[in-house]
Amino acid sequence: MDRIDTDAQMLKALDALMAIDRRLHAVRARSGDVPLRRSTPGFASLVSIIVSQQVSRASADAIQGRLVNLIDPLTPPNVLSAGEEPLVAAGLSRAKQRTIVALSHAICEEGLDLDKLCELDADEAISRLIAIPGIGPWTAQVYLLVSAGHPDVFPAGDVALQAAVADALALPNRPDTRDLAKLAESWAPFRAVAARLFWAYYREMKGKEAAPLPQAT
Repeated sequence: MDRIDTDAQMLKALDALMAIDRRLHAVRARSGDVPLRRSTPGFASLVSIIVSQQVSRASADAIQGRLVNLIDPLTPPNVLSAGEEPLVAAGLSRAKQRTIVALSHAICEEGLDLDKLCELDADEAISRLIAIPGIGPWTAQVYLLVSAGHPDVFPAGDVALQAAVADALALPNRPDTRDLAKLAESWAPFRAVAARLFWAYYREMKGKEAAPLPQAT
């Protein structure tokens, strides 16, 4: 796997994607800047992705900010030793609390290595992540996209991507997860680049960001 680590690599991959599907030239023209958005692999990055599920950007930022202040540094051992109180105080839902605790146990007790996970084939890495209670395909795929720089993952369950693809390609209906995953197969081996392109398109379409932002380190 050739990671996409730099802006230059991103532009090269974006050009390669345009050659695969000529319809995307018009999408690119309307999308403005298509940022790379990479984060450092590891626990904090994956937790920030878990926090961002199904909440607004402002809410996710606020919850993440409280969490890193309450558990400093934000590490798996510190999460387990801190107990439930700071997770509740940060504003996490019960489901997200359970997921973060399960992830912490997987790292501390089962030897899960989130850095080495980024070096695996995408399917194997996703399988290992979704084995953790509470982590689903979207979370696993976004982690590989933003933290591993994997070029060929596409979080088809992302509602912003579904809306952007439907609008950009003038589809009669918004595709569901299965239909969008099938459609995205034609953009291999640059499906992660396509995801970034359509997140940028969504930003221009709606006037607000929907792409996962990298975790500050």
